[in-house]
Amino acid sequence: MIHEYDNIPEIALDWHRIGKGAVLATVVRTWGSAPRPVGSQLAVSGEAEIAGSVSGGCVESAVVVEATEALEDGRSRILEFGVSDDDAFNVGLACGGTIRVMVEPVGTQIPETMLSELCVARAERRPVAYIVETPSWNRRLAGKSDAIPGDALYERFVSDASGFSGETFVAIHNPPLRMAVVGAVHIAQPLVVMARLAGYDVVVIDPREAFGSQARFPGERILHDWPDEALTARGLDARTAVVTLTHDPKLDDPAIVTALNSNVFYLGCLGSVRTHAKRVARLAKRGFADSDIARIHAPVGLDIGSKSPAEIALSIMAEITKALRRGG
Repeated sequence: MIHEYDNIPEIALDWHRIGKGAVLATVVRTWGSAPRPVGSQLAVSGEAEIAGSVSGGCVESAVVVEATEALEDGRSRILEFGVSDDDAFNVGLACGGTIRVMVEPVGTQIPETMLSELCVARAERRPVAYIVETPSWNRRLAGKSDAIPGDALYERFVSDASGFSGETFVAIHNPPLRMAVVGAVHIAQPLVVMARLAGYDVVVIDPREAFGSQARFPGERILHDWPDEALTARGLDARTAVVTLTHDPKLDDPAIVTALNSNVFYLGCLGSVRTHAKRVARLAKRGFADSDIARIHAPVGLDIGSKSPAEIALSIMAEITKALRRGG
């Protein structure tokens, strides 16, 4: 499920285009137990409408006042707020902290064309960085393809880490994470819950309707199409993880082939070492190179001695997280 805060740039662009005026406020630095992480955004319209959050509620009113002034004078600014222990407790934290918020009016500071390009990239699930040189307020966009593996910008994309590099603020806009779980088996039940808690937009794929039912997966999105068709229709990219759990080559193999023909960042397959050896032989016969087959994590999950379905699901989530954050 995509978080409601994820569409803040789009809301600001809409408000600007219909003539309401819009300001984007972004958390650019935090100290202590700040309520919202760096990169969190609040949109404010010229009619004092708000969407999103920069603090969980404790400094929003002050940001709205500054945003209104920014619309009037057309200038960007960076604000600093100390969040008291009492305010922090009211928004669910044990102690307070300090946050720094960048306030930018759309049009006079953030060019409409640039914000539009940002929103298009987000809609097309292309990783993009919004870069602001705060001394001059010069701005630009950069895609992940513009970054060199190992450099600071590339590492920000990999780690989802917005923040300052010197006096330049870099806001990372990575596509929301997705996970496709092929096989509505017992391990899938705790796995989809853990995946959602970790921020993934999850879909369960199983043509066997008796397995893939709302009774077994309440509230989850379930597709009863054949796995390769379902994965192709949903779309696979570098922010997608695929996990196959059926033990049945008729179901798993089409999904594996589809995933190997994409750039998913993780492909994990349930099965013993012996089962995987047979899988490797089938894939080799289909023409896949050793380097392609080596992308498969099998047996799926980190080896932490898991026994129960929930423990196996935990090991899978741990391996997926490792692949996302450290690669491989």
